[in-house]
Amino acid sequence: LHLSAVKLAELHSDLKIQEKDELSWKKLKAEGLDEDGEKEAKLRRNLNVIMTKYGMNGKKDSQLVDTNYIKDGTESDTLDDPRLEKLWSKAKTSGKFTDEELDKLWREFKHHKEKIHEYNILLETVSRTEDIHKNVINPSEENLVKEEVLHNKHRELKEKLRSINQGFERLRKVSHQGYDTTSEFEEPRVIDLWDMAKSANFTEKELESFREELKHFEAKIEKHHHYQKQLEISHQKLKHVEGTGDKDHLNRNKEKYAMLQEKTKELGYKVKKHLQDLSSRISQGLQHNEL
Repeated sequence: LHLSAVKLAELHSDLKIQEKDELSWKKLKAEGLDEDGEKEAKLRRNLNVIMTKYGMNGKKDSQLVDTNYIKDGTESDTLDDPRLEKLWSKAKTSGKFTDEELDKLWREFKHHKEKIHEYNILLETVSRTEDIHKNVINPSEENLVKEEVLHNKHRELKEKLRSINQGFERLRKVSHQGYDTTSEFEEPRVIDLWDMAKSANFTEKELESFREELKHFEAKIEKHHHYQKQLEISHQKLKHVEGTGDKDHLNRNKEKYAMLQEKTKELGYKVKKHLQDLSSRISQGLQHNEL
């Protein structure tokens, strides 16, 4: 796959979560709790996203840069959207950002690109589901099931589209004005969650509690970023030492690399699991708004 050390650790974390979710689904299915197949369809979508993200879907140039990935250079990737390319170009030449802020902004742009891609995968899934149901002879009970499945998918589409629109507005504002030094959060995923939480059906007390949890979540992400950087440095050192022929030095570097790799995998899994849990809670709050 020609993946970097960081990307391999991220792939491991994604697959670990996918495996855990599939085991949970098998238990539900055995108990007859996924009759409409909605959870199974979501698992397939998630696997599709993973395969596309890491270039395992058989298509060239289909890898997505994960929001946790430490980029090798901003010019080596494209955003696949003229509006985003224009905003990024304006931000780079504006003189309003330090190098560190440009790195952070680039992560936000790549995160937005990934959200659009996931939305398109879901949209394609919904279209296929609708086409299949059109060709089904529809007894009343089966018709009710398909309506519920489609309702859930359309609601998920609506939530993703709202997140995309909010994200684009934020990118447009930051690209023109620079970063707000009084902003509560810096990590793109945390900013997304906070914006959505403010739109959900939370009481003031629940919202304040959620804000505190997001602060802890952002600290966890920053720790993960730190280990990713250390893993990338360790990987470069290991490649250098391999060419020197110094076995003792090589063994020490291998041990350090293995330790950093495991720690990065562990933190990546925790971050993504925590993100799942937080997203699920917000989704429930948004659903209450619609009732």
